[in-house]
Formats: sequence, structure tokens, C-alpha cells
Amino acid sequence: METSAVNDPLELLTNKGNRQPTFLGPIWNPIAGSIAGFGAALFLNWGFRKPVFSGIQKHIAFTAIGGGLGAFFDKQRDAYLAKRDAVLRHYIELHPDDFPKTNRKKYGDVLESWVPVR
Repeated sequence: METSAVNDPLELLTNKGNRQPTFLGPIWNPIAGSIAGFGAALFLNWGFRKPVFSGIQKHIAFTAIGGGLGAFFDKQRDAYLAKRDAVLRHYIELHPDDFPKTNRKKYGDVLESWVPVR
């Protein structure tokens, strides 16, 4: 990935296909929802004083519903973030004077020298 010497606000909000999702990114919410659904089935059985693994169909159904809800919430979040980025990108395009391109700063330029006081 190439780093430019200038920070462009529009470039930060634009995905040009060079950002790859992480391994767990697309599957995290469905897996977490499935685990939560399975845990809800265990907790429900425990609450009704049944053996926690009795009624395996309930465990399968709750796991599937939890995974579906996790995938649904993941898509809703992606849509919300895409809409937010589009609004921000449009605002930056309408007001370019408020968002000038700036040169990148190095940590050595920003941080002051530090001397420990003992």
C-alpha cells in the first residue's frame, strides 16, 4: 500500500478497492449471533430447570436465528456506514475550503523531547 505525502480528506472516505477486509470481519457478527443464540437456548433450559442440552431442536433453531440476526445487523451497519460516508464525502465536495489538503507529519515533528524528572 502506497502512502502519499499529503492527507486528502476525500481520499480517506473513498474505497478504491485497495482495502481488503480482515479474516474475521465479514463473519464476526454472524458467529457472535450464533453463539448468543445457542447460549440463550442453554439459559432458557437452565431457567426452566431442564437439562441444559435437552430439546436439541431449540438449540439449532436459536443458533440459526442468532446467526441470521447477526448477518442482518452486519448488513444494516454496513449500509449505515456507507450512507454516512456518502454524506461526509458530499459535504467535503461542497465545502473544499474547510478541508484543505495537509502534509503528513512525523512523530518526531509532533512530539516534544522528553526528559524524565527523578
